[in-house]
Amino acid sequence: MFPNMGGIDPRKIDSMMKKMGIQNKELNAKKVVIETDTETIVINNPTVTEITMQGQKTFQVVGEVCSEEQGLSDEDITMVAETASVSKEKAKEVLEKNDGDLAKTIDVLKKE
Repeated sequence: MFPNMGGIDPRKIDSMMKKMGIQNKELNAKKVVIETDTETIVINNPTVTEITMQGQKTFQVVGEVCSEEQGLSDEDITMVAETASVSKEKAKEVLEKNDGDLAKTIDVLKKE
């Protein structure tokens, strides 16, 4: 957690952190996914540390990062169009407005 700390004993650091009310633990994570409006960030083989301080949890993530742009698949558009009995163009338009949420999009289209 504290790189380049030289000769400081890690047990001493843990003891000092506990005295300050800071707890940390390693999580056995296989993959971390962060979704934004424009991309999906995938962190493979991560080392994840959960840090709890004053009741707040934060996570430190280190690993192999790759990202993918968000997009609607043709399969999703076709499925929504067929399920809601609308054109693919209309399905795509409403899917985009609903951030790719299939169930919400179908519900909206069936109420129109």
